[in-house]
Amino acid sequence: MPRYFFNLRHRPGPDGLAVDPEGEDLSDLNAARERALEVARDMIARTRTDLIRDWFVCSFEIENEDAQRVLTVPFSDTVPEVDDDEPIRAV
Repeated sequence: MPRYFFNLRHRPGPDGLAVDPEGEDLSDLNAARERALEVARDMIARTRTDLIRDWFVCSFEIENEDAQRVLTVPFSDTVPEVDDDEPIRAV
C-alpha cells in the first residue's frame, strides 16, 4: 500500500510549509485526496491559531514515498461549488 505525506502549505515560501514526517498508508491517490479533505474540514472546524488566519488559503501538498508532489488539495475544496443559476433553498 502506498504511503502519502500531507504537507500543509499555509503561506508562500519555504517557511510556509509544515512538513508531514510520518505520512499515511492509503490505497490510492483518490483515498489520499479524500483523507486530505477530511483532515482539512477538521482543522477548519477545530483548530485555532494565530499563525493561520484564513484556512481557505491553505492547501495540502501531497507527496509520495519518493518525495514527489502528486497532488495539491486546496482547503477551499471542502466547500462544494454552487451553481449561480440554481435557486437557494431554505433548510
